[in-house]
Amino acid sequence: MKKYRLHLMICGGTGCQSQDSNEIIQALRSELQKKGYEDEVQVVKTGCFGFCEKGPIIKVHPDNVFYIEVKPQDAERIVAEHVIKGRIVKELLYEEPTYHEKVEHQGDMSFYKKQLRIALRNCGLINPENIEEYIAVDGYLALGKVLTEMKPKEVIELMKESGLRGRGGGGFPTGRKWELTAQNESKLKFIICNADEGDPGAFMDRSILEGDPHSVLEAMAIAGYAIGAEKGYIYIRAEYPLAIHRLNIAIEQARKYGLLGKNLFDSGFNFDIELKYGAGAFVCGEETALINSVEGGRGEPNAKPPFPAEIGLWNEPTCVNNVETFANIPPIILKGSEWFGKIGTENSKGTKVFALAGKVNNVGLVEVPMGVSLKDIIYEIGGGIRNDKKLKAVQTGGPSGGCIPADKLDIPIDYDSLKSIGSMMGSGGMIVMDEDDCMVNISKFYLEFTEEESCGKCTPCRIGNKRLHEILERITMGEGTIEDLDRLVVLGEMIKDSSLCGLGQTSPNPVLSTLEYFHEEYNQHVVHKHCPSGVCKALKKYQISEEKCVGCTACAKVCPVDCISGEPKKRHVIDPKICIKCGACFEACRFNAVVRP
Repeated sequence: MKKYRLHLMICGGTGCQSQDSNEIIQALRSELQKKGYEDEVQVVKTGCFGFCEKGPIIKVHPDNVFYIEVKPQDAERIVAEHVIKGRIVKELLYEEPTYHEKVEHQGDMSFYKKQLRIALRNCGLINPENIEEYIAVDGYLALGKVLTEMKPKEVIELMKESGLRGRGGGGFPTGRKWELTAQNESKLKFIICNADEGDPGAFMDRSILEGDPHSVLEAMAIAGYAIGAEKGYIYIRAEYPLAIHRLNIAIEQARKYGLLGKNLFDSGFNFDIELKYGAGAFVCGEETALINSVEGGRGEPNAKPPFPAEIGLWNEPTCVNNVETFANIPPIILKGSEWFGKIGTENSKGTKVFALAGKVNNVGLVEVPMGVSLKDIIYEIGGGIRNDKKLKAVQTGGPSGGCIPADKLDIPIDYDSLKSIGSMMGSGGMIVMDEDDCMVNISKFYLEFTEEESCGKCTPCRIGNKRLHEILERITMGEGTIEDLDRLVVLGEMIKDSSLCGLGQTSPNPVLSTLEYFHEEYNQHVVHKHCPSGVCKALKKYQISEEKCVGCTACAKVCPVDCISGEPKKRHVIDPKICIKCGACFEACRFNAVVRP
């Protein structure tokens, strides 16, 4: 293998590609060739580094220098200064917002200091389209160990001892799920990887598949051996073209190297993988709906029991795990259950990947040990709230999760703690909201999503969520009543208790959690017909302050309905009967005279 003096690692994930990372790669290669350094310095397209807020990113190995917000025109300077002269281009370094100093190395950045990368261990480190690079970091070593040194029952026991729980939302013990599937006697069994990542703001699984696809293939083969399955399916969203592209490359490479197909490691074990594409239905993240979709049927869930471990794909025993769960398996095999069990908390072992988004400074992909507090994630890793605003709430678990108020930020991130306060781990979405967000409107937004994504099979979800949404719509339009708040609770609990699958059973969580923790905000909407955050358009009220108005006429000039009257250099007045609450006057006023009481 050819050796290089330096490696320029460029993020090749979807986010950075949308910001011209491919053009940066071309520019770097062109500049290196022009200067005669193409044999000394290799340009490598890698997976996601996680720091999406500051992409595109270049990491220089072995110097460990981390450049952010790189543009194609920066290639000439990077080559001239760093590659040729050994000088760091300080303008492209990350500046810590707390003490305003440039940071050279990735490990010294606050975004990475508290992270522990297991599922994301190879993302940003290897070229995901080159199987040899995966093998060079112990890739497929776990599969070799399992097939040559362990019996299927030993593999299952190891997974049970590790304490790994499913990372797709339910948190069911992985080893136990494998054991239940293995216990069913059948000549035909299946392994399915759930890559149908449908939560708003979630991109954990996509990044793993784009940055380290072989880790999932290897883990699926291990799971297949453990339960007695020779066929695996990856059910992936058709909206993930880059992940699909790299999975197809990885599958072909694994077959070529004899790591998928017949007689793996001369063990007599056969295993192969096929991709199945989803059509964007959120409900197909539920395992029985997913199985129906793989079979070519309508993506609707089935009543359980029987569980897929008994009757699954083609009525045969089937084990379904999600992408992040599979990504944890090879390290557990190689390092042991005791190593993994020391990470995290008593009932929530290991790490969890979160897609940190919303009103936080450092948006990106975060992997932390279970038990880390929300406060550490938001303020230390996430860099705090944008524009120095006040934190209001954190939504965890996607549209099925709850909204956690600011006074509960010290709660540890694990399955049981989040459930105890009305939220859930989910697949790992984490959306941060500030003082400008209306919690009534937020709950309505999530309910709109789940209402739209309901398959319609069961009445509580199909009709109940529609009624919930109608009540919230009335409240945000200023037509709600105190009785409506009671109806939200009664109806929400009924939907949770009687829906067929996890989508309906968790869909009221955003409503119920915001009602519990932000009840006064609901009261403001129904009693005073006022939205404190000024988000609900029907409840907006604009007035002009007598003390601050200087009569500049700027507000009157931009009003589309001429509802503002007044003479120059004298206080202006808004006619509330004509005002359409568009906010044009609020934006136009340079003296903060237009207010929203």
